[in-house]
Amino acid sequence: MGRHGFGRGEYKYFSYPLPDLIAELRPALYARLTATANRWNQTMGIEISYPPSHTAFLKRCHDAGQTRPTPLLLQYGDGDYNCLHQDLYGEHVFPIQVAILLSQPGRDFTGGEFVLTEQRPRMQSRPEVVPLTKGDAVAFAVHHRPVQGTRGPYRVNLRHGVSR
Repeated sequence: MGRHGFGRGEYKYFSYPLPDLIAELRPALYARLTATANRWNQTMGIEISYPPSHTAFLKRCHDAGQTRPTPLLLQYGDGDYNCLHQDLYGEHVFPIQVAILLSQPGRDFTGGEFVLTEQRPRMQSRPEVVPLTKGDAVAFAVHHRPVQGTRGPYRVNLRHGVSR
């Protein structure tokens, strides 16, 4: 991560064939999140809709030359962190991603909180720490999400990272 300026720690992208657990989890999560993703785009006036099946979405990505899988494993040591960022890997991006904590805070590590930052138009950014324990998952916007304002919905950009 350090050589790319992303923070400190190690990461490894999975390649095909994906491990069974990940291969089963991806379409299951996609099925649960597709309606929200389509509603967000409709609310924000984005004319992209996501097909009902993960297989159809992967075909769309592969047809556009996006053939590498995006699941990855991150490992942090003492003092490591992940800078605030957005995971945008090409033209076709599903707008919601999921992170799952595989270690137990307080036993396996201290610090290392998952952090989201909303970059609101004409306002200061707002951070939020998401408390996770081993096995917990957080679903969050990859790039932006709609927020209801006094004059109607507007987009907020999100970035995520991991504290020291």
